[in-house]
Amino acid sequence: MTTSSLHKLLTTTAGAPTASTQIFDLLLHNYGDAQMGAVFSQESMVASWLDTEAALATAQGDLGVITEAEATAVASACRTLEVDYEALWTSARNVGYPILGLVRQIAASLPVGPDGRVHYGATTQDIMDTGLVLQLSQAAMIIAAHLEDLGEVVASLVAEHAGTVMPGRTHGQQAVPTTFGAQLAPLLAELTRQRARWAEAAEGVRVISLFGAGGTNAAQGPSSQAVRAAVAEALGLRTTDVSWHPARDGLAAYGQCAAGLAATCARMARNVIDLSRTEIGEIGEATGQHRGASSTMPQKANPILAEGIIGLSGVAGPLSTGLFRAMEVPQERAAGEWQIEWFVLPHLMGLSAAALKATTELVEGLRVDADRMRANLDHDGGLIMAEAYMISLAPVLGRETAHDVVYSAVGQVRAGRATLTEAVTAAVAAAGADLATTATRIDPADYLGEATAMCAAAVEAWTRR
Repeated sequence: MTTSSLHKLLTTTAGAPTASTQIFDLLLHNYGDAQMGAVFSQESMVASWLDTEAALATAQGDLGVITEAEATAVASACRTLEVDYEALWTSARNVGYPILGLVRQIAASLPVGPDGRVHYGATTQDIMDTGLVLQLSQAAMIIAAHLEDLGEVVASLVAEHAGTVMPGRTHGQQAVPTTFGAQLAPLLAELTRQRARWAEAAEGVRVISLFGAGGTNAAQGPSSQAVRAAVAEALGLRTTDVSWHPARDGLAAYGQCAAGLAATCARMARNVIDLSRTEIGEIGEATGQHRGASSTMPQKANPILAEGIIGLSGVAGPLSTGLFRAMEVPQERAAGEWQIEWFVLPHLMGLSAAALKATTELVEGLRVDADRMRANLDHDGGLIMAEAYMISLAPVLGRETAHDVVYSAVGQVRAGRATLTEAVTAAVAAAGADLATTATRIDPADYLGEATAMCAAAVEAWTRR
């Protein structure tokens, strides 16, 4: 019996996870954003805790809670510490949390005296929550930049194709004429609203957490509020007078907004997949050697970016609902709910950033076939103009009678007996009406309603800051 490569690999790995035995995320590996990955790396996470500990010591020194010399020594140790990650994670697995091990490493690098002033009066959640907020603030800027990039390329496409006539579709079938710009205008308006929501959600989490073991901050003494305010200022955060150890609604709103951004991206991706079908062929992804190639069908050029975006969004949405479970914190501190955030928030930010970045690339490389769009308007005998004919007849026949007359004409067209114009004219005559003008063909470009105005409004709203 031959031993497989997988079996050999698995029999050589055991014990605690290492860099080479972490679960490999193929989705984020293919589509992930390197900037966001850096924000949520172990180095950045630990650095955010060290920054918080340094700011705490400095504030306490300035306010006389500890001596200035002690504060300087602690802050310096936090900034220069060579973290022993193996020891840190070994301690974290034993304790359940990483801050005790980190504090011990900081203290071990200090002389007697200052070594007893590390993490003074704080609790683990103070440091981890504040560090998380620092990471989320960095993540928010990355998301905002990607969102801005996407909105700009969509706005450009809306303006360029405001008059590019194409079939509008409802329920997967042709409905009435529209323009490609008008089809994208609701997406641009959605991005405009999402930009405002994201700014609000990002600002909502930029709050320091420093309330001690049970949320009363008793260990900080009479200077507790002043210390908290000083630490917040040093870290570029807002202060608060109410503990949010058990109140996770701000983080949930932030995560839900991120998932919403991914969902917006997925809507664009689905349009690309639908309209690039062989039988439709109105748009398509950028081309390239072996781009979207099949291992067996040489003709294939699959919409790989659109597929990836849908995958990213499809994971982000359900993942974000875990943040509602994280809101179920009882009394003053979590009992398992907090750990949900450890997994959900970093992955959710990675998924959302990747979706935005991939969608920008998708739109930038989009191939638009205006000729195919125009040709598809004549598919099904040009019946896409049925509503236009009905509306033209309604002032004389009444809406319901006009609907029935055109409905009868549609049957003639589908039976191959006439064009829509001919069938409508015959149906009107059969109804006993004298409407000679109905013999004039209505061009799809003359039945666009507010399509071009909608494009202009969407672009103007996006560009207005």
